[in-house]
Amino acid sequence: MIRRIRHFQAKHPFLFIMAIGFILRMISVIFSKGFGMHDDHFLVIEQAQSWADGGDYLGWLPGSQGNSGPEGHSFFYVGIHYLFFKFFQLIGLHDPQIKMFFIRLIHSGISLLVISFAYRMASLITKRETAYKVALLVAVYWFMPFLSVRNMVEMVSIPFLMYGSLIILRQELIRKAGDPGYHQSSFLVAGFFLGLAFSIRFQTLIYTGGIGLALWLSKNPKGMISTALGFLLSVIPIQGFIDFLVWHQPFAEFLEYTRYNMSHANDYLTAPFYHYFIVLAGMLIPPVSLMFIFGYFRNWKKDFILFFPTLLFLLFHSLFPNKQERFILPVIPLFITLGMAGWQEFIDGSRFWQNHKKMLQAGWVFFWSVNFILLMAITPMYSKKARVESMSYLRHYPGLKSFMIEDHDSRILRYPPVYYSGQWPKYQALYDNKNYYEFAAENHWEQIESQPGFVLFIQEKNLEQRLDSLKKYLPDLVYEARFQPGLMDRLIHRINPINANETITLYRNQAVVPPMNVRP
Repeated sequence: MIRRIRHFQAKHPFLFIMAIGFILRMISVIFSKGFGMHDDHFLVIEQAQSWADGGDYLGWLPGSQGNSGPEGHSFFYVGIHYLFFKFFQLIGLHDPQIKMFFIRLIHSGISLLVISFAYRMASLITKRETAYKVALLVAVYWFMPFLSVRNMVEMVSIPFLMYGSLIILRQELIRKAGDPGYHQSSFLVAGFFLGLAFSIRFQTLIYTGGIGLALWLSKNPKGMISTALGFLLSVIPIQGFIDFLVWHQPFAEFLEYTRYNMSHANDYLTAPFYHYFIVLAGMLIPPVSLMFIFGYFRNWKKDFILFFPTLLFLLFHSLFPNKQERFILPVIPLFITLGMAGWQEFIDGSRFWQNHKKMLQAGWVFFWSVNFILLMAITPMYSKKARVESMSYLRHYPGLKSFMIEDHDSRILRYPPVYYSGQWPKYQALYDNKNYYEFAAENHWEQIESQPGFVLFIQEKNLEQRLDSLKKYLPDLVYEARFQPGLMDRLIHRINPINANETITLYRNQAVVPPMNVRP
């Protein structure tokens, strides 16, 4: 068996790498349930399913309760999921977990294109052996399989961004070499795919603008104009027309997104301008990450058509106050491609490294050891398990009208993923040390019909005291179930306590919800 695998690897190295990438992503598809961050569930899945059910849970659309206009959300990616969920309804598939399995499966297939595009790009700018290394890295970097099956717009935009860049890179190399095969229409196609990336993730406009400037600086204004036209041919019918239908104003959501981010730039996580370079150095694992940073800058002139837009994207996010690690994900595969190509070319011509190969090998051994450990831990990770499982439990109580989140000691609300309940009950949230008496009065608990059917106590700190305080106003609470966080959730919390690590204890309000005859 091992001999056959090695033979296949030697004969079909690229297919071998793709097979590894596929297997790792399938592990995530099967085991990596839940969601990674707030945005990849609540701004995609929750809203799309509510539309498919005939509602508007988050109130994004005109006429919905609480909506006062555009909120800065692209309807394109969410709309695609709306179509997925309508199809699931059509074929009689209603289990939220099974539907998410197929959603992850679709995303895993799309993510395999990133490996292919990285290989094809690297093949154009460096030798084939290095291109294989690039493909392998993109396939097995510890964060790639896990993130590739998430509903993160930063990740989903990558294949479109890379395909558009690949077309432009190929055409530019042909143009400069004076070889046959140069087509002006190819830039239109590239711009179209770059426009799709923009419709998924608005910030990729910075990268697209950078590639346009790079074409102009490379003395190819026709290519720049063709790319811009292709971009407009993509975004006008998708962003412009959809927003016009909804708001009677083209690009209403993009304009609101821009306005909001400019007005609230300092309301979120802020960090020094060099923050993302520290993120790159840590995320890509030193010393290899430092090799990539060196290689990326070393070949800036040779690979300018890719180097410049990537740098512009990183600089923009470095200068913008709001800094979250996921913001730079769209250019990570491009950075790896350029960094590996530049570094390999450097060491091939370096007398020092040719004489110190053991030192170089030691660096790679350390990298692969750390990456393997992280890969095995993160790839099957069931993220936010307690929150997801508690909502899945409520699915066994159809017709539930409301529930309550009790997270008294927390300063922030940890949103419940209501999608997994298979219904759309309203919920009340008591957190940030709110007064129990005032909360009960605000929600009119003196009336039985206004009381929540369930109470989810998040965290176990002072649980008995909190339960006693709540029973003064909801005296019919009885214990129902407890949901523990996943192994990696607990480990990450132990490493950094700022990461939420919820044990959720569920109590049922007997006055509102009778017991089930059969336990789920």
